[in-house]
Amino acid sequence: MATHATTPTRPGTRDRARGHHGPSALAWAVPSALGVIVGFWAFFINRDGGATTGGQIWLGIASGVAFAVLCHALVRVRWALPRELRAAAFGALTGATVGFLSSLNGNSVLESSAIGLALAAGMSCVMFYLYYTRED
Repeated sequence: MATHATTPTRPGTRDRARGHHGPSALAWAVPSALGVIVGFWAFFINRDGGATTGGQIWLGIASGVAFAVLCHALVRVRWALPRELRAAAFGALTGATVGFLSSLNGNSVLESSAIGLALAAGMSCVMFYLYYTRED
């Protein structure tokens, strides 16, 4: 009489097969690293070669933490969104961040908005293409 033998699996694969997706190390590490980059970028743009002040440090910390939290939230809910909305969300996050950093550089609001919108549209198109060609 034949019996069914279970095959060994890696730890956690059964949970993922059932739809349980816990936060992995990359789900925290990538948004944190990107937040640090955005924070330092905002700090150095606002510093403009002068002396470092407390306001510049707090601007870098606040912008880095805000970006990291938004990026982590987007990564956590991305598979619940349809591919069009997912691509638009990544585009909006990219465009808003680059537009904000452009405004710190001294550009006008109109110019910063145009740069942010152009990059948001480009990132949305790229992400939609990637999702469309790689999903079932």
